[in-house]
Amino acid sequence: MSIRHGLLALLDQGPRYGYQLRTDFEARTGATWPLNVGQVYTTLARLERDGLVEPAGEDDEGHQFYAVTEAGRAELRAWFDTPVPRTNPPRDELAIKLAMAVTVPGVDVSAVVQGQRRHSIKALQDYTRLKGRALAGEARPGAGAAPASAGSDLAWLLVLEQLIFQTEAEIRWLDHCETRLAQQAELQQARAAEATEAAEAGGAAGQEPARTFRPGRRRTRS
Repeated sequence: MSIRHGLLALLDQGPRYGYQLRTDFEARTGATWPLNVGQVYTTLARLERDGLVEPAGEDDEGHQFYAVTEAGRAELRAWFDTPVPRTNPPRDELAIKLAMAVTVPGVDVSAVVQGQRRHSIKALQDYTRLKGRALAGEARPGAGAAPASAGSDLAWLLVLEQLIFQTEAEIRWLDHCETRLAQQAELQQARAAEATEAAEAGGAAGQEPARTFRPGRRRTRS
C-alpha cells in the first residue's frame, strides 16, 4: 500500500492537515487500511523533505496545512501512469506460513489450510455483505459525518470488489494446496511401498536356498 502516493492524491485536491488526510484516506478506502495520525505526519515529513509537499499555513486552531508542489504533482502523475510492478510481489504472510509449514516437522499442514479456509470464507461473506450495503447506498465504514460523493462511493466499491476477488482467489489457492498435499502424501506412500517391496525382495534373494534331499543309487553287493 502506498500511503505516500495516497496522501499526494488527496493533497492534489487542495491543502489539508494531518487528521483531515487520515479521515479522507479512510473514507475513500472504507477504513480497509487504517492509518494513525503518526503515520500520516511521518509520511508528510518525508514528502516535505523530498520537495513533494510544502507547508501551507495554519488555521485558527493551529492545524498545520500542507499543499502539493509541482514536483509532487509530477510524482503523482507518474504513479498513475506506471503499472504496479509484479517483478517483486509483496510478501504474503499466508504463502510464507504454508511454505514454512511444509518444511517444519510436526506441523499439521492440512489443519493450517482448513483453518485459513474457514477464516477466508467468513471474510468473503463479510465483504459480500458490505458490497450489498454499498450498492444499496448505505454509509461506508470510515465515512463518519462527511457527505458522501459519487467518487468516494465508487472508490469504496472498487476496493470492496478487489477484496472479494482476492479472497476468492485465496480460497481457490487453498483448495489447490490441499489437493497438492494429498497428491504428495500418495506419492510418499507409493515410494515407501516400493522401498519396502525392494527390501523384501533383496532379503529373499540373499538367503541361501534350502537344500533338498536327493536319494542316491543304492549299492548292491556282488
